[in-house]
Amino acid sequence: MLFIIPYLFPPARLLETAAQGLHLPALQALLARGTRQPCPGGGVEAALCEALDISRQQDWPLAPITLAADGGVAGDAYWLRADPVHLRVMRDRIVLAGADALSLSRQEADALAAAIGQHFGPDLSPLPLHPQRWYLQYSLAPRLATTPLSVAVGRDIDPLLPQGNDAMRFRAELNELQMLLHEHPVNQAREARGDLPVNSLWLWGGGRLPVTCATPVPLYAGNAEAQALGAFCNARARALPAHRDAPLFGSDGVMLLDTLILAGQVGDAYGWREALRELEQGWFVPLLGTLREIGPRGLQLMDPVSGRALHLHRRDAWKFWRRPRSLISMLS
Repeated sequence: MLFIIPYLFPPARLLETAAQGLHLPALQALLARGTRQPCPGGGVEAALCEALDISRQQDWPLAPITLAADGGVAGDAYWLRADPVHLRVMRDRIVLAGADALSLSRQEADALAAAIGQHFGPDLSPLPLHPQRWYLQYSLAPRLATTPLSVAVGRDIDPLLPQGNDAMRFRAELNELQMLLHEHPVNQAREARGDLPVNSLWLWGGGRLPVTCATPVPLYAGNAEAQALGAFCNARARALPAHRDAPLFGSDGVMLLDTLILAGQVGDAYGWREALRELEQGWFVPLLGTLREIGPRGLQLMDPVSGRALHLHRRDAWKFWRRPRSLISMLS
């Protein structure tokens, strides 16, 4: 079983604040007995694609897959996600707030997307199939490599902007777009009532619809991207199971535990601390209790944001000589 747990190993500044004095015996025992190894740090979407055997193109091709889940027809076209976001200018950086923080209505999304299409024409004409998920279609693939939105939220966007031979053209269009959006009545109304305005689009997840997975694996997850990937691979994502026992922990499959994401993205120490407490009681305690009974292949706790993972095997249940240390030192 692969457990994808974004922000299990959080940035140092968040960890030092959030884990101060925090004692989670089950997690600390697992960290002491398991084997730490590096893993790819490309984000949740990359980890899910790799686990489900979806190949990377220029990007991990989330756009055509979620497009189909949102009711669109991908065909042979190249698609990019162009999700509405808010860019906040700080003293020395620009930080991104994702679509989840905007709570756009259907009417607001349609009005903004229509205004963008009218201004730019086919070069930048988003299709808002969902208020949070917009799409750009191209017959020829732009020479562009992007960063998933989930990786960019809460971070300085400068090193995460699109790269490649066509990147400067897209960046110029997005700069012009920001001026257009600043004056739009939808944003003026949002600001008047205290809501964040939509002042840019985040491009990511480009690709053409890939070949369907040959051997689907069980997927337990709740977010939209995971649901879409599961449906595409004929392994529709299931709800997280209530019975967390040895057969579950030793089985094949992918489990997305994403309760740390929101706090991790924005550096919310209290939120991260409380979410980790929930994971301790709901997952780490039963896992530690059944570790000696899991299958011979063991399992992995992967944080695809930090690029670190913990491998656990049945034999690790007997490694009592590996004494837990402070949570801060073990998650550093």
